[in-house]
Amino acid sequence: MRILFIIDGLPGGGAEKVVLTLAEQLLREGEHVSLFSLRDVCEYPLPEGLHYQVITDHCRKPWRKLTELSRRARQLDKTIHLAEKTGHFDLVLSNLHKTDRIVFRSQALKNHNLWFCLHGMFSTSYLGHRTGFDRWLKQQKIKRVYQNRNIVAVSEAVGKDLVEQFALTPAQLKTIYNPFDIAALRAGAEAPCEMAGTDYIIHVGRFHPAKRHDRLIEAYAQSGIQAPLVLLGQGTPQQEQRLRQLAAASGVGNRVIFKGFQPNPLPWIKHAKMLVLSSDSEGFGNVIVEALLLNTPVVSTRCPGGVSEILTGALAAGLAELNSRALAQTMQSIYHNPPVIEASALEKFGVETICQQYRQLRSA
Repeated sequence: MRILFIIDGLPGGGAEKVVLTLAEQLLREGEHVSLFSLRDVCEYPLPEGLHYQVITDHCRKPWRKLTELSRRARQLDKTIHLAEKTGHFDLVLSNLHKTDRIVFRSQALKNHNLWFCLHGMFSTSYLGHRTGFDRWLKQQKIKRVYQNRNIVAVSEAVGKDLVEQFALTPAQLKTIYNPFDIAALRAGAEAPCEMAGTDYIIHVGRFHPAKRHDRLIEAYAQSGIQAPLVLLGQGTPQQEQRLRQLAAASGVGNRVIFKGFQPNPLPWIKHAKMLVLSSDSEGFGNVIVEALLLNTPVVSTRCPGGVSEILTGALAAGLAELNSRALAQTMQSIYHNPPVIEASALEKFGVETICQQYRQLRSA
């Protein structure tokens, strides 16, 4: 089968990692896989055998923003026509909203088995700060792209959010969770960790307002947990300074440890006593599955998105309401009484299982 992924560049993000994990496994299973990137940005190693192509836009005219989507769709069409001289793509997977807006305008993909893959909560990302006419207009723009289209959502919550908040009806809507190469993940976690053998709790994520590091630090201070809180992630110097000031004002400045971006966070997660997520929303929650696969207990806000679909059964004890007091109480409870993590409950996230679900889209 010939499979084409299209994405708006490959910086170090979760959706990009998902695409490359899928591509690598599908190549391993004998499929022909192409990846078209709409920007010359790549911070991940590319799988061997991947047909990778960057479709760059060199337009520098003053009105280039006004014509960008249609112009880039024509560039994509040209690349697809050339690539299909050796065979038709059986499955096309568009990833990330800017990519979707360009793919939506593609003429070459009109009669293809095309699916738009949604990795996050659109209402939070695109409507959260909008009101009145501005909000309505954005809803209509989103609806125009996805109405009567084939949609893959990384959680049931993401698909439900799209349908209900934007009043649209997909042609087909499938939920396919993010994939994890479980053996490779556990092997990666065997790398050295400078804090191995000590008690600490951890948060992994960039310093973005939606991640709510402020709520995390306040909850940590209220929890009374004496083990250090390690923050893996980075943002602007101003963001980090504000968080340092909040930690100091909360009386935990000496126990909140800023470790910046770590290319391999897995050993840090493995050796932690607990991983905490404090977000306002999470499309899926990759780091939660990674922690559970490494037998690290998890606490998370019960935020919109896929978190509640991961933390089920006994693990649901780690869910807290969206405020610092509730998060603090749940952190304290799980820290002292961690639930048993059943490995069998995590097999559904294995990359082989997930790839098979994507392969089935060919006949959907």
